[in-house]
This record gives sequence, structure tokens and C-alpha cells, in this order.
Amino acid sequence: MIYTKHNYDISKIGGKAGALAKLSDITENIPDWFAIGTDGTCVSEVETALSGFSDDTLFAVRSSATDEDGADNSFAGLFESYLNITKEKVYENILKVQESVNSERVKLYKQERGIDGISAPAVLVQRMVNADCAGVAFGANPVTGNTKECIISAVSGLGDKLVDGSVDADTYTVCGNTVEGLGVLTDEQCREIALLCKKTSRFFKRVQDIEWAYENGVLYLLQSRPITSLRKFTDINSFINIWDNSNIAESYNGVTTPLTFSLIRLAYEHVYREMARALNVSEAKISENDYIFSHMLGLHDGQVYYNMLSWYKLVAILPGYKSNAKFMEQMMGVKDGLPDEVRKLLPAPSSGTLIGTAVKLLWHYRKNDTNVKRFFNLLDETITKTDLSEMTLGELACYYRSIESKLLKHWDAPVINDFYSMIFYGMLRKKFGSEDENKFNALLSDTGDIISAEPAKRVREMAEMKNRGENISEKIAEYLDKFGDRCIDELKLESETLNDNPDTLYNAVDSFAIKLSKGDVVKHKKTTVVIPKGLLFRYLLKNTRKTIRNRENLRFERTRLFGQVRKLAKEIGMRFASFGVIEEQNDIFYLELEEIFGFIEGTSTTTDLKGLISVRKAEFSNYCGDAPDRFDTYDCVHLSKRHVKTAEAVVTGDNLKGLGCCPGIVRGRARVISEPKGATILPGEILVAQRTDPGWIMLFPVASGVLVEYGSLLSHAAIVVREMGIPAVVSVKGLFANVKTGDLLELDGEKGTVIILEK
Repeated sequence: MIYTKHNYDISKIGGKAGALAKLSDITENIPDWFAIGTDGTCVSEVETALSGFSDDTLFAVRSSATDEDGADNSFAGLFESYLNITKEKVYENILKVQESVNSERVKLYKQERGIDGISAPAVLVQRMVNADCAGVAFGANPVTGNTKECIISAVSGLGDKLVDGSVDADTYTVCGNTVEGLGVLTDEQCREIALLCKKTSRFFKRVQDIEWAYENGVLYLLQSRPITSLRKFTDINSFINIWDNSNIAESYNGVTTPLTFSLIRLAYEHVYREMARALNVSEAKISENDYIFSHMLGLHDGQVYYNMLSWYKLVAILPGYKSNAKFMEQMMGVKDGLPDEVRKLLPAPSSGTLIGTAVKLLWHYRKNDTNVKRFFNLLDETITKTDLSEMTLGELACYYRSIESKLLKHWDAPVINDFYSMIFYGMLRKKFGSEDENKFNALLSDTGDIISAEPAKRVREMAEMKNRGENISEKIAEYLDKFGDRCIDELKLESETLNDNPDTLYNAVDSFAIKLSKGDVVKHKKTTVVIPKGLLFRYLLKNTRKTIRNRENLRFERTRLFGQVRKLAKEIGMRFASFGVIEEQNDIFYLELEEIFGFIEGTSTTTDLKGLISVRKAEFSNYCGDAPDRFDTYDCVHLSKRHVKTAEAVVTGDNLKGLGCCPGIVRGRARVISEPKGATILPGEILVAQRTDPGWIMLFPVASGVLVEYGSLLSHAAIVVREMGIPAVVSVKGLFANVKTGDLLELDGEKGTVIILEK
């Protein structure tokens, strides 16, 4: 059957003809055409359609398959097309186009794209334009993805020379009123083509590429189809985001589930809003920069990153920005500071004066010990040993909301203490000067009783009891009662805790017992440091030690909080699974906080939680936990190519260098551990890790030394090994690339050097 723009059936005339039929609503400059539908036709019908054209008219005969020029599959150039066809030859060329569906290239294309079935296409017959020039135009840059640009390719005469590659095209870039490029088109013609391309894109509600031609100064639209080749854009523009996982990877290494990310994103938002208030930033300034606080973190390929621009914007609104920026970088352990060209994106500083802030800081400092104790008490009151199994779903939701309002939104004491720790550490470091790095580290080893070192002490105690033949079951129970929420990746809600599976604890005790029985436990001497004279230095040292101790102990309280939320989530997961809302208990970790509680409280927009979980499981199954440590994105984050800085040359050879964080020279075989769960270390071996978190603690006392590829002098690993007196080096570039299990190493925890003595 013959179809025209006045009488057509989209399902019968395919992609090209269907687009032209629709475009008749927005432009008259479409050469006359008719289409032979997939329902077939005969010679007489074609002759009738051709009777409306003069005898000297030439035609283009093209395929218009149902799948052709679609959003996903273009079939570009696969079906036959015939140009400059006389009226007498139109019908036979229609048959040739239909027969081309059986060509090998069409069959192969459909096979590769997973398209089933092969049917004869509809055929478009259109008056040939006697083109002065012709070509194609893309409504967005198909290479960079820049949607502000229209890319035009043009040739003199017919556009077929552009398709077959017989001539080089003139290329133009149109951005707004600016035209770049020289050739057959004038700037005004380029703007007219770009406007037509934009018009068709708006009409189809999807960015198009069009075929066009000029005849006697009139622009004709020959064809329009969706761009199928748009990829993540590569353009670098001013809308920059900088992502860095340097220090946060210590707590959130590898893939992190949606539930955990939604919790920590909320926590960071409220924590740092409270910090800004505490540091004399006005409510007006906080409100003006509200976006900062809700965008402190990002998730890429399932991994957590700092949004560095938000962090710097936060620091920029604090009085004394220039000095704070350096302290913040030390605290976070980031490898690179903010590029100079990005500093112009920072907000105007706070109107608060340094004097006013200093007064407020002094006021907070005098209350710091009291506030830390008050926070401990508040946490004890909120996180009670409640029997969650006795609560209804509504009561569980209320209990979580109370935790959120009392703790997550008022985590001011820990963050203010962290700020003091950052300030005192930076001032002490500056006061100490550029003397021996390890002597400075030794100053920080005596921070007092930090709870993070207690697990290792308890493991040793139980190992000694076991060697004496004593029953340690009571000690195990005591350990689990206090540290049962500790585990590898303990701040990830999805992690299996010691309460879930205490095997890691038993393995640590057994390994240390063997080490003790063989006499392989060496007490390392701490470096003796003469504390410089002067009241200011001693004041700074005292407060650095105290705030670092508070920092570590408050981290343990954070573990308790996360442990309670984990228990609460798993309890809800069990209930949801029982009612068939989700498939199994642990599927709860693939939902976000508000999706869980919105389902209970009636505010959710989607109640098909199984469907949500299925989509996320499929997506997260492709994440491997192998992503760059730092990269930039531009404009729309998840449509942007990741711009990774050229990595520093990996250190090779027999000598590696890092930050010495606990003195002592140790020689031993390397034990490379990627996953500490179930791992064992033989007597005398040196623990080699890429990153560590508090869950690694039980492995430390068994090791003769510790090497970590990432980390800073204020990272958890550095603080704990200093307390335990274990020689260690962190931030060892090229460690994992150069060291394998069994290599004989010598580490110097004072100089920060690692020598590979034997492969």
C-alpha cells in the first residue's frame, strides 16, 4: 500500500518515512515523498503515486525498515539506497531495496545486535534535491558529547559523496551564534542548519542527526534520526567535580552498598553543618551554601569518594581558610591539593573574623573534655541493649529516627575534637620543624589509653592463657560483648561482624599463641625522644596526644552506632523477607534508608522493593572494586568521562619509600593480605596490605612489622602500630606492584624505607 504525509501508518512505513511524516508538522521544506508499506504494493499503485511528479523528476529510493534509524540501532548503510532514479526505474529499484534485507551484512548486524527476525523493509521514494551543497548535522557533538555544540559536515553537490567517503567534508562547529570552520557554507547557513537540527531534536524529544541539502538557497530537511553514538562526554569545562578516596578508603574500601552510602552521606551532611556552626559560620552563610553539606561524598562504581570541591568550599567559608586548607589535606591524607584554576570556584569567605572564631574555638576547647564525656553518655543512653525482636516495624522505624535525631544529626563533639586534632597536629608539626620524621612520630606514640589498641592486648592475653592450658571461653564472651560489632570494613552495614562469625578472633588467638610458644614475639624498643623545652611545645604536644586519643576512642563509639543500625536493618530485613516484601534478609542492604523507612511510614514513591533490589544487584554485580583513587568529572557526573591524572611512575626495583610511622628495623618474609578475614600470618612475617581499617587490628600483634600502600600519619593503622610499638611504614608507593608473599624484606620504620632483599 502507498502512504504519504497526509495518509500514513507509522507501524507500516518504518523509521525514515515515519520521521518525515511527523516532521511535516514543523517544516514545509521536506522534498515530496511517498512510501511503500511493509504490507506490500503493486506496480499500478506505484505508477499512480508517480503520476503526481513531472517526467523529468529524479528520485531517491531508500529503505525505511521498522528498526532502522531507531534510538538503539541505526542500520546505517546496510540496506541498499539508489539515487537519481528516473520514473521508469523506480519500481525495479524498490524491489532491489526490499531484497537487500537478505544480504550477509544485514544478517550479521542483526546477529551482533541480538535482533530477531528478518522482514522486508518499507521503502521511501523521495524527490531528489538538485543540491548545491548537502551534508549531515549532529544536534550534539558525537565525539565529546557536548550538547551545546552542533557539528555540521558539508560537501558541494549531493550528500552521497559524504557517505561513501569519496571526498573530504568541510566540518563546522556551531555553539550559540559562534561558528568555527570554513568551506562551502556561510556562517548564516551554518546557524540555519543548527537551528533546524535543534528544532527536530526538540520535536522528537531526543537529540537528532539530520541530513540536509541547499537547493537555490532553500534549506531542505531530507532525514532525521536519533544519534545512536552519543557516549560519555569528554569535554573539560568549568563544571568540575574532583573525586578522591585517599583517606575514606580506610573505612570504606571496595564496593559499598546503597544502605551504607545513604547512611554515611546523611551523617557527613549533618556532622559538618554542626562543625560550621561551631566554628563561627553564620546561619545565613550555612544556608547560602547548603548544597555543600549534602554533597560531601559521592559513589562511583559502588565505591565511596570525597567530593573534594565540596570539602574545599566548606573550608573556604571558615575564617582562616588559607591555613585550614593545609591542615585539612594532612588530616584527610589526600595526595593532591586543589588546582589553582579551580580555586576561583570557591565561595566567598565567611564574614566571621579570625578573632571571633578564635574566641569561639577557645570556648569550645575549654568545654571539649566535657562535651566528649557528654557525648559518650548520650550514646550509652541512646544505644541501649534493646531487644529489637520485640519491636513492631513501626517501633523499629521510630527507634531509628531517635538515633538519627539524637546522634547522627548531633555528632558535634567528635567532629569538633577532630578539628582540634587537625589544628594541634599541624601546629605541633610546624613547631617541631623539619627534623627527623620518626622522632616526631615517636612523640605521638604515647597518647595514653586508646581503646583501639585494647583488642590486640586482649588477643595476647587469651593467647597466653591458651598456652597455659586455661579455658578462654569467658574471655571470648567478654571480648564479643565489647567488640562484637568490630569486623573488617566495620563501618559498612553489610559487613559480617565478629558476633556473626567469630572465626577471625579464634584464628588471631591461635596464631598469636603459636608465635608466643616459639618465642617469636619481640618487644620493640620505642625511639627515645627528648621533648623540646618550652611551655608552648609541651602544651601543643599534650593536646595533640589527647585529641588523637579522643579521636580514636570516638571512632569506636561510631562503630557501636553503626553496629546498632546494622542490627536494626537486619531485623527489618528479616520482617520484610517474612512478608515477601524482599527475597531474603540481606537484600535490605541494597535499599537506601528512606526507601526502607518510607515503606514503613508511607512516604515511599515505589513499593516494589524486590524490583529495586533486582536492578541494584544487577548493577552492583558488575563492580569489581578497582577504580582510580582520584579523578575529575565535568558537568553531569555519570555521563562524564573520568579524567584521571597521569599516575606517578610506579616505584620499581629493590627499594621502596613511604612514611615511617613507628621506628624499628625488621627483616622477614612478606605476607601479602588483600582480605584479612580468615587470613593467617606465620611467625616472623611482615604484614603487607594495600589499605587497612580497624578490623585489621587483630592481625597486627602477630606481625613482626606492618607495611601499608596507602594511609597517612594520622590514619588508623599509623596510630595503632605506634601505640603497640610495631615497626611500620605507610603510604608506600608501588608496594602491591613490587612485593609478593614470600619475598624477604627489610623495613625501617624510622626512615620509612623498604628493601626487597630476595624475591
